[in-house]
Amino acid sequence: MPSPNPKPGSDRPVLVTGATGFVGGHLVRSLVKGGEQVRILTRSAKTTGGLPPGVDVRVGDITDPGIVSRAVEGVGTIYHLAAAYRSAAHREEGYRLINVGITRNLLEAAARGGVERFVHCSTVGVHGDVTDPPADEGTAFAPADAYQRTKLEAELLALSYARDRGLPVAVARPTAIYGPGDTRLLKMFKMVANGTFVMLGWRDIYYHMVYVDDLLQGLRLLASHPSATGEVFILGGERYYRLKAIVGMIAGLLRVRRPRLRLPALPFQMIGSLCETICVPLGIEPPIYRRRVDFFTKSRAFSIDKARRTLGYSPQVTLEVGLQRTLDWYLDAGLIKQGS
Repeated sequence: MPSPNPKPGSDRPVLVTGATGFVGGHLVRSLVKGGEQVRILTRSAKTTGGLPPGVDVRVGDITDPGIVSRAVEGVGTIYHLAAAYRSAAHREEGYRLINVGITRNLLEAAARGGVERFVHCSTVGVHGDVTDPPADEGTAFAPADAYQRTKLEAELLALSYARDRGLPVAVARPTAIYGPGDTRLLKMFKMVANGTFVMLGWRDIYYHMVYVDDLLQGLRLLASHPSATGEVFILGGERYYRLKAIVGMIAGLLRVRRPRLRLPALPFQMIGSLCETICVPLGIEPPIYRRRVDFFTKSRAFSIDKARRTLGYSPQVTLEVGLQRTLDWYLDAGLIKQGS
């Protein structure tokens, strides 16, 4: 079994983008704990309060090539996690500016600066709905929205720098990331807890999650393993589950009745389309998105065999343990009450 915190083969600093986000914060803390010199680039120093002391904080706009170039100077490894996530504030050009534009800035600076490893974080969303599970790194692309399209464009751009300019790039495609500090599962936990959770659609879909610590193991392997360069790796948990099984697991942890109500998805898809048509041009977050309905109708099941075989990647946290740790964090943070 590989070390959970393999170190890059250089004493040069490590640059992390997206360091004030959920995964980025966990990564920075892990790197510092492992003795790495960590540098981050952020728009505001006010967002760095949760990071450990000793981190080299560079403040600036990551869309500015000059600022990026200065942040990359002297760096040995780059973990590029920064991205524009789904929001009504972003149109297609907004996603492209962030997801593709800043990736290009970083790649260009990395190529000039002789960076030893560039770990680019993409998403399994580039594969879209998995109709023949499990999907692997060779499964056809089928991005379904602006976020997924621009993440795919950025991933292909990163790989082109490996192919055409010899930059040692390794690409991660994480499955659905969760763990303490993340609130994306909070709404599901709350709805299961209060008995309002409803399954949409009649298709029995799969969902594949990865606990944040297991993802960090994979990212650090991509930064250190000699066989990672020029390659793409799906990083997920030990296995995927039917969505209804995950919901049942959450209900068990909350000690409430398992949700059983199921409704057709089509009316909610139509409502979501209407809400987006009205709200998005006004910059208002729609109360319901089509993608929220997609959560219940599109299957996401993946093979992690390539990462296992090539890198020695070995997820350690079972889904039940990871969900319990996440629930414990929600309870400690006062975000949810047991049995509420």
